[in-house]
Amino acid sequence: MVTIILLSRIPKVIRKEDEIVGAWDTHVELFKQKTVILYFFGIFFYVGLEQGIANWISEFLRTYHGFKPEAEGSEIVGLFWGMMTVGCILGMALLKVLDSKMVLRIFTFVAIVILAFTLFGSSKAALFGFPALGFCLSVMYAIIFSLALDSVSKFHGSFAGILCTGIAGGAIISLLIGKLKDMIGLQWGMIVLFIPLIYILSISYWAKPIVQNATLGKKKD
Repeated sequence: MVTIILLSRIPKVIRKEDEIVGAWDTHVELFKQKTVILYFFGIFFYVGLEQGIANWISEFLRTYHGFKPEAEGSEIVGLFWGMMTVGCILGMALLKVLDSKMVLRIFTFVAIVILAFTLFGSSKAALFGFPALGFCLSVMYAIIFSLALDSVSKFHGSFAGILCTGIAGGAIISLLIGKLKDMIGLQWGMIVLFIPLIYILSISYWAKPIVQNATLGKKKD
């Protein structure tokens, strides 16, 4: 990668005013907006959901279905991330024909159903469910992030920084699941993952982007 970058002729990027991370006053102004707070938690919950699943797949399969972490566990973790890649490709195609909010709604609703079967179903359901969840999660981050930036008219650079701070959710929710595991068991502890899924589903209903994604037969606003 370093070699390719060194040999590539990359033009100098001049950032627009709304792409530059602003001063503290800019951030204060953004935090006064309800939309900014809502989307911050959208990213917070998404990354928490993603890491909360990925970090506990192997332990869940070992505890409830007797699969070895170094065998089936590692394989399913790999499939989880692999299916996220596959889902990204399909998601890009769907965004050409469907509104991004509808894509988010469909994938999130399916993820809720799959998570229920994964946590409380058979071993086969778990082996299928975790990779399927990776597929469903694949479109969420990009859609939430783009809906967020398309919902404000200025200070996009500063807003992007605020959204990226929401990545901390990956550490906090994974830790929360671990604490709940010690108290009530991993299966019930992972029920907390329904909270971010429901929140993300709600985004597909209340999001009001100024600019909508362009689909076939419709010009971009």
